[in-house]
Amino acid sequence: MKQLLLIEDNDEIRENTAEILELAGYKVRTAANGKTGVEAALQEKPDLIICDIMMPVLDGYGVLHLINKNKNLTGIPFIFLTAKAERGDFRKGMEMGADDYITKPFGDIELLNAVESRLKKTELLSKNYSSDANGMQQMLSEFKGSDSLKELAADRNLNQYKKKQAIYTEGNHPNRLYYLQRGKVKTCKTNDSGKELTVGLYNEGDFFGYNALLEGAVYKETAEAIEDSEVAIIPKDEFENLLLNNREATHKIIKMLAKNVTEKETQLLGLAYNSLRKRVADALLTLQEKYRTKTQEKFSIHISREDLANIAGTATESLIRTLSDFKSENIIEIKEGHIIINNEKKLIAMLN
Repeated sequence: MKQLLLIEDNDEIRENTAEILELAGYKVRTAANGKTGVEAALQEKPDLIICDIMMPVLDGYGVLHLINKNKNLTGIPFIFLTAKAERGDFRKGMEMGADDYITKPFGDIELLNAVESRLKKTELLSKNYSSDANGMQQMLSEFKGSDSLKELAADRNLNQYKKKQAIYTEGNHPNRLYYLQRGKVKTCKTNDSGKELTVGLYNEGDFFGYNALLEGAVYKETAEAIEDSEVAIIPKDEFENLLLNNREATHKIIKMLAKNVTEKETQLLGLAYNSLRKRVADALLTLQEKYRTKTQEKFSIHISREDLANIAGTATESLIRTLSDFKSENIIEIKEGHIIINNEKKLIAMLN
């Protein structure tokens, strides 16, 4: 049950509003002025605060200021409930960080809709979505409502890509979003000397190629099939239309992309400072995290040594020597081209 904090100095309004909210299924704690309201929030963190502006001891602006200063309370949805309807008062409240502003007299439905809307948006924005395509898909699906982003890919013609065939190429202009129906895909960058580094891995059910669409720039990497794959093509305008009609989705994408930048920085630091054994161990664990199925007791993958070397950021010859060392230490085994992880704990220990 969601807990609300109602701060209102008028006894009748406070009691009536609390009753409406309780009938709607919320747990309501009340306070008669701003000071006791802040104290109540500190004692038990509410899911949402409804606060009058004109109050004795501490007014609503002061309450919002103190809430925003406290790191444990920052981010709580805050709705002003007041008789003040001047444009300047409205602007001041919103500039301070209020989420909504309801003027008295108000209807029951108006109040309940505002509360429900703010709680729902906060719940979505507080979720931790992964920064890969699965996170993108999950986030967009939830913001869109009952329609899944997967439905954009439904009933479309599937393009067939052979192993090592390029799906799009670095430097080209994007005009579509890609959905991986079957197979495995990587994104990679190549330097002037021809050395390749894998920067992304995608599995069945993943979307990819969205970074360039969002930036309105050329592709900064090449997408290539790791094995024979089937890919659905979604026009750029359909993807953009979804984002244009979902402000919260756009906000979440920005957060995801920022997280993605952090992960790329971590990858670059690892390539610069980690030992060869650490880089290979990290590559194997990354593949396991991405491609392990629920039915696999031990993770096993068939991947070319060249592709694995590009993920680890090393030469193929160096990778093969390291895999041989791992095999002799019984960390992995190699059967008919498949790499099988025998001792996950040892791989993890190498990274610490």
